[in-house]
Amino acid sequence: MTALLTAEGLHKSYASTPALAGADFTIDAGEVVAVMGPSGSGKSTLLHCLAGLVAPDAGRVRYQGRDLAGLSDAERSALRRGDFGFVFQFGRLVPELSCVENVALPLRLTGTKRKDAEARATEWLARLEVDDVRHHRPGQISGGQGQRVAVARALVGNPRVIFADEPTGALDSLNGERVMELLVQAAKESSAAVVLVTHESRVAAFSDREVVVRDGKARDMAGAV
Repeated sequence: MTALLTAEGLHKSYASTPALAGADFTIDAGEVVAVMGPSGSGKSTLLHCLAGLVAPDAGRVRYQGRDLAGLSDAERSALRRGDFGFVFQFGRLVPELSCVENVALPLRLTGTKRKDAEARATEWLARLEVDDVRHHRPGQISGGQGQRVAVARALVGNPRVIFADEPTGALDSLNGERVMELLVQAAKESSAAVVLVTHESRVAAFSDREVVVRDGKARDMAGAV
């Protein structure tokens, strides 16, 4: 059975500084994999390469057997709008939009009518326990609420892979754990894979498997990479 998303021999440097030096990675549908490592180890670069946000200097990333390098810019953009969902450390919500409009945005970008998109967005906000702030703007809500809104936005399009880069890094431990509980529960229910970049062991504890990135290489703690 082919893995959902794989990387083989990834190399990536910024100027003369290597970020990845032959990193491998694999994840199956419905699996949560925590990518760990010290600051500057290359873990975020690995995530960006896996998501097609950054092109590696060498090596291959395959999604459902397709080499991302062989896709056009339009095809990669379509993947990021449809099959991939993203959660970042500080949410990156659009400040001019309400929370429900933020969550509905990925659907609107794929042509879903506003009424239908916002109805689905409201359902996801309820699942993430923040439907009471749906008409608020990001500047009017707490950090924990904002991150739940960001998770709802990542999940609203039923993605196959969710890329979460330090999703609890700006939250206190209580809010962080609740965000992780809701993210993992929702992902498992939809059989979505989660690539979780974190430096916190309490966050990694929500994963099925841990991969440690060090000196630009990835080592599966279960021995699979």
